[in-house]
Amino acid sequence: MKAALLTGLQQVRIDQVPEPKIQRDQDVLLRVDVVGVCGSDVHIYKEGRIGTSIAELPWIVGHESACTVAAVGKGVRALKVGQRVAVDPLIPCNKCDQCLSDFKYTCRDQGFLGSPGLSQGCLTEYIVMPEECCLPVPDNMTQEQIALTEPLSIGLHTRNLGKLGKTGNVVIQGCGPIGLCVLLGLRAKGDYKVYMTDVLDYRLEAGRKFGADWVGSARDAGSVPAAIRKMEPVGVDAVFECAGQEETVDQGLAMLRPRGRLVMAGIPAESRISFDVHLARRQELVIQSVRRQDRCVEEAVELVGSGRIDMNAMVTHHFSLDQTGEAMDLVSNYRDGVLKAMIHVSGR
Repeated sequence: MKAALLTGLQQVRIDQVPEPKIQRDQDVLLRVDVVGVCGSDVHIYKEGRIGTSIAELPWIVGHESACTVAAVGKGVRALKVGQRVAVDPLIPCNKCDQCLSDFKYTCRDQGFLGSPGLSQGCLTEYIVMPEECCLPVPDNMTQEQIALTEPLSIGLHTRNLGKLGKTGNVVIQGCGPIGLCVLLGLRAKGDYKVYMTDVLDYRLEAGRKFGADWVGSARDAGSVPAAIRKMEPVGVDAVFECAGQEETVDQGLAMLRPRGRLVMAGIPAESRISFDVHLARRQELVIQSVRRQDRCVEEAVELVGSGRIDMNAMVTHHFSLDQTGEAMDLVSNYRDGVLKAMIHVSGR
């Protein structure tokens, strides 16, 4: 079968790889239909790593997928051949202390599609996943919508970590796909005043179109906190950092009210960042990291399938599997107004 292999920094080769086989009773063989290009894929494409996890090349990235069941293990009961599914890319061990405490997203022996050292990704014609990772979807959902439920699930988990009530005021730093997914998740939950920032004008416009109450450029590092403080003199309840930059962490802390929460969904390229610890200490601010999506894929499927969340405008570009290198290059360089590029593995 064909797969898109990263063979070096910013190098992609389309090649033949062995087709995966069902090994366990609960395994499901999936035909991969559509894969969304994620910022974490771009980290690996550009840097050969994500955080401290280094890819052993050649490597297959991709974890935002829409799939169709091709075959099932003899223990699978809830799925049948031909059924379309959304895929939770986290593969828990179901044995460690985290899994047994119902924190599978921090599983100590997890697999995760496309993550270096954990599991090869889904930019290939077929993958095998455990049944528990395959969520049936309504017939009305498009393949693109199904693939988008994965980044939406990250946005929902990020939103949940903000520990907000039904009302409040928040800042989202970054109007890329994850920032927009946080915004959509907030709109589905309650009545919030939402401010969004970015350094790219076209993404600020996307934030406006997706429903932000205010958008502002973060190119001048000091201007955003001042502007927010003018509108919210006591500070905001939560800041969702979706840019992965040290300066946005600094800006975020400066915009919070006492005991506010900075939720870090962005993935920095660096292993270490610094911030004003005395500001955080004096105001007793909470800095919360985000890991995976904590079983939010099911909620994402329900919200999109029911029409409560419309993500269609997020998809801006389409590619074939053979064009994976072009897709990665486009996304990594923020060209042509790209928000979400979709790679059609099994054709359109």
